Amino acid sequence: QVQLEESGGRLVQAGGSLTLSCTASARIFSQTAVGWFRQAPGKDREFVAAVDWRGTLTKYADSVKGRFTISRDHPKSAVLLQMSSLNPADTAIYYCAAGATIPYSDSRQYRYWGQGTQLTVST
Repeated sequence: QVQLEESGGRLVQAGGSLTLSCTASARIFSQTAVGWFRQAPGKDREFVAAVDWRGTLTKYADSVKGRFTISRDHPKSAVLLQMSSLNPADTAIYYCAAGATIPYSDSRQYRYWGQGTQLTVST
């Protein structure tokens, strides 16, 4: 069983930056693609970004391209989501997911999920 843990979510002002972290203790975490998804109140969960197991192939939602960067820190068994130019539309619970073979944007391709971390962007 792979347990994922997200951290770093908090209240930030519009225009600010923040980095979310996803960690897991299982070795399989470093051998699969990892994705970040988010769910805003009253909305469906949506894809944000994903990275392959090497950390070389990435994929982003159009809404975050140029503002968010996903990366892997293999020694720490972590996947980071660096976010900048945040705006209130980015307010959501951010979930980390693992277990996909490649960086899919389809949440159904991911087998393991974290509990989420809340990001709130104020005006």
